[in-house]
Order: sequence, then C-alpha cells, then structure tokens
Amino acid sequence: MGNNIKQSDLEVKTLGPCKITSPSLRSTEQSIPHFHFVEDTERVLFDMIYDSKKNGLGDEPLNMERAGPRKNIYFDPSKTTAAIVTCGGLCPGINVVIRSIVLALNFRYGVTKIFGVQYGYEGFIPEYQHSFIDLDPDVVGNINQFGGTILGSSRGQQNVEEIVDCLERNNINLLFAIGGDGTLKGAYAIHEEIENRGLKIAVAGIPKTIDNDINHIEKSFGFETSVTISSPIIRDAHNEAKGAYNGIAIIKLMGRDSGFIAANAVMAMPEVNVVLVPEVEFDLHGEKGLLEFIKDRINEKHHCVIVVAEGAGQNLFDKESDVLTDASGNILHEDIGVYLKLQIKHFMEENNIRGTIKYIDPSYIIRSAPANPVDSIFCNQLALAAVHGAMAGKTGFVVGQRSDTIVYLPIPLVTAERKKIDVEGDLWLTVLESTGQPISMKND
Repeated sequence: MGNNIKQSDLEVKTLGPCKITSPSLRSTEQSIPHFHFVEDTERVLFDMIYDSKKNGLGDEPLNMERAGPRKNIYFDPSKTTAAIVTCGGLCPGINVVIRSIVLALNFRYGVTKIFGVQYGYEGFIPEYQHSFIDLDPDVVGNINQFGGTILGSSRGQQNVEEIVDCLERNNINLLFAIGGDGTLKGAYAIHEEIENRGLKIAVAGIPKTIDNDINHIEKSFGFETSVTISSPIIRDAHNEAKGAYNGIAIIKLMGRDSGFIAANAVMAMPEVNVVLVPEVEFDLHGEKGLLEFIKDRINEKHHCVIVVAEGAGQNLFDKESDVLTDASGNILHEDIGVYLKLQIKHFMEENNIRGTIKYIDPSYIIRSAPANPVDSIFCNQLALAAVHGAMAGKTGFVVGQRSDTIVYLPIPLVTAERKKIDVEGDLWLTVLESTGQPISMKND
C-alpha cells in the first residue's frame, strides 16, 4: 500500500452495534467514578506531520482508531468463550501477552471460559490431536517470568475451513492470534471465512516479531528485549577481538528481511566497526569490498568487530537453484555468518595476515529469553487493548503502537509489505556514524 493509503484502509471492521454496558462501567460507578473510557470518535493521526499543501487545506488528515475500553460492548461476558493461539518462532514476551489477555478477560469483563490452543494453528485441526488448555488466573499466574510460550507454537498454513469449524464446535466468540506476518495473514483468512459464514466471532491480532518488521507499527513486543540481550554479547565479542592480535569477532543477530535488531544493538553498544543488514547489499572483494575494509581496519587497530543480520549478504550466494522456504513460506536464507567466517579466513591466509576469528550466533538464546521490564509493560498494553477491541465487537484488526499511542489497524494494512530500514533515514545514518564504515561497500 505504501504511500497510497486511503482513510478507508485504516477503518477497522465491527460485528455490529454495542448494546451491552461494560462490566467495568457497572463496577466502577460506585468505586472509581472517573474511570476513563475511549470513544470510537477518538482518533490518532496516522502521520504526525500534516502537509496542508499536499492534502488540501481543510481536508481531514489520515487517522486511526484509538485503542482502549469502551463504555458499551458487543459480547455478553456471561456467554462469551475466548481462545488464544501463538504461532511462529519464539519471542520474548509471549507469555506476558497470554497472561494479560487471560487476566483482562477474567477480572475486567468476567469472561471465565478461555481456551489455550496448543502448537499454533495446527491445534485447531483434529488430526493433530492437540487438546485445548483451560486458562484461568491461577494457570497463568507466574508465566510472565519465563520465556517461550506455555501453549507451544508451530509454523505453516492450516486448513482455514477446519479452523473455523473448530471455532464453531467449541462456541468460541473471540480469537486472539499472537504472531508475526504469516500468523496475521492467517488470522485475516480465518476472519474472512467467519464473515463468509455469517458468524459473530471477533478475530484480534497481537503482532509478535522479534525482527520488528511489521509495517505501519512503531515496534513489536520482544524487540526491546532482543536489543538489550544483544548488547552485552557485542561487548564480550569486542573483548575477545581486542584481546588477540588481529582479532576478528563476528556476531550474527536475527533479521531475516529487516536489520532493526542489528542496527539498534550496534548503537546501544558502539564497539562495532561494521554492521551488515538485508537492506544494504555489499561486495566481498574489490577495492570497496568488505574484505578490504577489514584489512585496513586490522592494519590500523589490530582488531575488528562485525555484526551481521541473518538476511544480509544474500546477493553473494548462487541463487540459480530453487528457492527453499520454511513451513510458513519464508525464504530460507543461506547462513551468512558461517560464510563470512570462511571467506575472511581464506582472505587472511591469502594475504599472509596472522590473526584469529571468533564467531558467535546467540539467536535462539535471545528468542527464548523472558521479556525485560520495558517489554513486559508493552506486552500488557497490547494485550489489554486487544481484549477491549474484541469485546467491543471489532474484528480483523491488529493492535500496535503508532505516534506513541496504542491503536487498532486492519490486518491487511500491516501485512501488505514488510517494514524495512530507511537507508537514507536517521537510524541508518546514525549507525554509519557509530561504526565509521563507508556508506557503500559496493564496487559499482
């Protein structure tokens, strides 16, 4: 959708008018009379800067629906059943989101029938024989202290008709899907099948991607924790490199299509001499290539620290063979970290450069870690917003932060394309200043 977004692209669907008074309103009339509710008319600007020349003076700027509790809701809590599913790779904070959804449904709205779907979308499919888990405040009491997901996860598409059949059989009214791009696309396909059948089931997405690559959303949960854990790893790698004559340390971080973790971790721990991300191609050999940069750095300082995102440098590999994908349809990239280590080793041998190379890949340690306090707060905010939206009958939406505010956005808007680093923007320019690497390491 890019720059051609229309106001209609930002409107979230609803199942119908909200005729039920929120339990929060009923319970707070006596105890907290000034409890804040959000009206559907409260909107958040899509862009902070409004160009009257471009949009036309007096034209209403693009705006989004602000998330939060509504005075009136669509679903009767006493007759409502919810389900929570987690899909894709692990990410810090999933358990925090699960816990917060359960507690909000239970204590805020009085919804007590909550199912946990095991092992992703395949948990809805009978042939896998995964039973639902009954979730209540006691079950989720301390899961926020642990990484991973108590529900398990999986990748891959499943039969949408069978999933909706399962929702119908179990009289599920609310579905909370926690996952990344593929999970959200799957959630919207489920929403469309629900709509085709004329069912009244709300589908809410909570974006989970450690790479922070969900478009039109400022950040996704788990990203903050990933950068925090990556920083001391970079520090220690720097110590290893500097502790040896002509020492080189290579740290491979997550970032299949977008290099946000690598870029931010480098700025948080500015001991890195070159960072490689998917958004910027580079050459290995030649006057301007990476290897010549490393040689110059070694000759001058006798150590070099390299951070590489997992999706960087794919232009260096032979792509004539068939492209392989994982169960979710994501392209399986070649291992750039191991490749760089071997290429640098050969280059040093050919040029009679004495030195050592240390290679570190902490990816799965980072993915499975528990959320840090900042991420935990964010997870709680997203979960609460998702519950409020779903209980108000909003559907086919995702919760996310934009303009420092939690908003509701239609799933198709955020899944149309991946968010990537703007190589002419402040983030990347700051990275270049921090590392001192050249703007381009391409020979042409």
